[in-house]
Amino acid sequence: MPTPAPLELSTQLLAAAARQRGVHVEVVDTDDNFLRLTRDGRTEYVKQATRTSADTYIENKEVTKRVLRDHGLPVPDGFAVRSLEEAAPLWERFAGRGIVVKPRSTNFGQGVTLFRDESWREHGPAALARALALDSVALLEEFVAGPEYRFLVVGDAVVPVLHRVPANVTGDGGRRIRDLVEEKNRDPRRGHGYVTPLEQLRLGETEADYLRAQGLDFDSVPAAGQTVYLRENSNISTGGDSLDFTDLAHPAYKQAAVAAARAVGARICGADLIVPDIRRAPGPGAFSIIELNFNPALHIHDFPFSGENRQVENHVLDLLGFTAPAA
Repeated sequence: MPTPAPLELSTQLLAAAARQRGVHVEVVDTDDNFLRLTRDGRTEYVKQATRTSADTYIENKEVTKRVLRDHGLPVPDGFAVRSLEEAAPLWERFAGRGIVVKPRSTNFGQGVTLFRDESWREHGPAALARALALDSVALLEEFVAGPEYRFLVVGDAVVPVLHRVPANVTGDGGRRIRDLVEEKNRDPRRGHGYVTPLEQLRLGETEADYLRAQGLDFDSVPAAGQTVYLRENSNISTGGDSLDFTDLAHPAYKQAAVAAARAVGARICGADLIVPDIRRAPGPGAFSIIELNFNPALHIHDFPFSGENRQVENHVLDLLGFTAPAA
């Protein structure tokens, strides 16, 4: 029989913290990262570290966006489509703007393609076909420029804030992009399947399309010190870097993330915001909530590419009622 895959790193962290609190941990299903936590006659089932009985939301990006808009929270304009034919008359509504193409209900950046400019005119239909291969409905959304941050909401508070930088390499004037990717992937923190703090960079169709839009390919040789981005989306799951910004984020953005989670009834939620200057209080139109992630990874906040370990698994256990024993 094949050897079961190891538990995802977020699940490992939650299990270890639970045991330290005297909670009995049983792995119910390794492939699904499903745990049963028991202490003092109480039992909680947790899937993938953040799917718990505390949440009863509807996991649908289009519905989520409508709910946020109804609550007066800023979200990008966009449309839901079910086919290339349905999308055909809608592309021109984004004339002069960039577009994000993504499946309605997937996570970890799967099937997401971003176009900063009108390069979607040439490559948009292919990106839409990839998104529709993963979901029966895809979203065409206005691209909102600026740095992206993940606000992890647990209960009624934002615990950590991460700045997520898209997968990238830095040139040395001699090596090709594919060689620089190979070198960066040698970092022992990078792996596959969310069992390491960071994921390996990829050289796939999405990366090829994004490089092509910059006039580059995998064999291009960047100048020394030149940063080349392989993707527009900044998901850690697609090779992005994570920088801790918890202590630098203005409280107003944390309040907006909590408000977004409350609006959809989520107790554990990753709110992704585009914020031009996270240190300053927001003015009108100063930020946009581009997505809520209802199965947010914990390990990216414990082991950032740069910054402090926030030990977020302890906050999840507090929410579930498995508080730490009194000293």
